[in-house]
Amino acid sequence: MTAQLNSACRQALVDYLLHLGDSDTVMSQRLCEWVGHAPALEEEVAMANVGLDLLGQARSWLSYAAELEDQGRDADQLAFLRDEREYRNLLITEQANGNFADTMARQFFFDAWHFHLLTALCQSTDAQVQAIARKGLKEVTYHLRRSTAWIKRLGDGTAVSHQKMQDAIDDIWTYTGEMFTATSTDPLLVEAGIVPASAPLQQQWLGYVQATLQEATLTCPDENAYMQIGGRQGLHTEQLGYLLAEMQFLPRAYPGATW
Repeated sequence: MTAQLNSACRQALVDYLLHLGDSDTVMSQRLCEWVGHAPALEEEVAMANVGLDLLGQARSWLSYAAELEDQGRDADQLAFLRDEREYRNLLITEQANGNFADTMARQFFFDAWHFHLLTALCQSTDAQVQAIARKGLKEVTYHLRRSTAWIKRLGDGTAVSHQKMQDAIDDIWTYTGEMFTATSTDPLLVEAGIVPASAPLQQQWLGYVQATLQEATLTCPDENAYMQIGGRQGLHTEQLGYLLAEMQFLPRAYPGATW
């Protein structure tokens, strides 16, 4: 499939792959920040494992992006040697961890989007996209099961856990709409059958989210509420700059260094 792409569609696919790879990379970094700080050892290990799963998927997406752009860069260079405005991650992934409820609300919304997206990408007409999605879906299925369980456990727990979970849901909700906001080049990929259209994905995501929150005795925010967007265009919150400064320090301080 790759050899048949025209230049416009190829560039659109590179941008989309960066979007997927960057979102996984940034979310992985956020989760790994919990190591040494999680409320329980089991959860510390679980979050680290989810972060490592996402990092492995990010490497696959970024490696394919590097191959398609054909500029002599590899996945590591894309991850560690680009500036903030060149990142295409979802804004939700760069939001601070906050308390455990904040982290799980962010993770739940991301996992539900990730699961439905990878499920659709398993039918992509691009063989490489399809292969990466099929491999990643096995891990993301577990991610969603785990975050869903925590939403229900905290939402339908004590009065304190319920309130913290509801506050976390309300606070992060403004970043969920961006997951289904298409760019000007996405229609090229949709028409080619490489990626799915956003509208059906959003309905699947919303249906799952609403059902889960209802079971957790939580209130789902208004789906028509104001949404923050801009991540896919390189417009980020100030939090991404701090995250990248920490994540990219060693590769930039010691360029070309190897273990």
